[in-house]
Amino acid sequence: MSTDAPLMKEPDANANPPVDGSELIRLEQVTKRFGDNTVLDHLDFSVNAGKHVTLIGPSGSGKTTILRLLMTLTKPDEGTITVDGQQLFPAPEKQVREVRKKIGMVFQQFNLFPNMTALRNITEAPVTVLGMSKDEAEERARDLLDLVGLADKADARPSQLSGGQQQRVAIARALAMRPQVLLLDEVTSALDPELVAGVLDVLRNIARTTDITMLCVTHEMNFARDISDQVLMFDSGRVIESGAPEKIFSEPEHDRTREFLSAVL
Repeated sequence: MSTDAPLMKEPDANANPPVDGSELIRLEQVTKRFGDNTVLDHLDFSVNAGKHVTLIGPSGSGKTTILRLLMTLTKPDEGTITVDGQQLFPAPEKQVREVRKKIGMVFQQFNLFPNMTALRNITEAPVTVLGMSKDEAEERARDLLDLVGLADKADARPSQLSGGQQQRVAIARALAMRPQVLLLDEVTSALDPELVAGVLDVLRNIARTTDITMLCVTHEMNFARDISDQVLMFDSGRVIESGAPEKIFSEPEHDRTREFLSAVL
């Protein structure tokens, strides 16, 4: 799958081609342990291209570990991980780096470079990693700042931005790399409550106006209901229930799912 053809349906925000619904991510028999704690237990899990999949479940159930494995921030103890038909694990380091370029992630913490402007935070990786020209990177960065509602903040440094604005810059930075899949790890958990809605609105807009594949970990259940094609309920390192959001939130089949949702809704 090319990384140079358009992804965004809006003009001047080029990235990946329209997707065909084929499988983009696959984890097979993936096990991850931290000491005596098995966080993922022979997990089989897949995401189709262009779909928005949300992982829900109690803390410690393995949701964020999946994102960290896909970002190669940690490695599985067993199993295989494949992205866009290429093996991410196990694989030679050169192949890992190439596959890793297909994946962008927005973290709980914004992790912006404090000494760089918002524009420079967004252009740095496309120029240094993708070899994009400075002019092209800046044009795309300004388009993305407009997409996240911060067109007037290009020259602001992180210290001059609110937490919600910093997180929106982080979203734009992830999209600047033209990823095929965007990973979202509790992206509003570090924000003051009044800033949460603005960030979620940006993500709703991206979900609605792009073909990007999204894999999201969140405790914002209304957001999960709004943007998801599929919701997966995790418990003890396994998927115990999956389905369309209207089914999971309105008619869950598993007792553990009902118990979890009654506690968080």
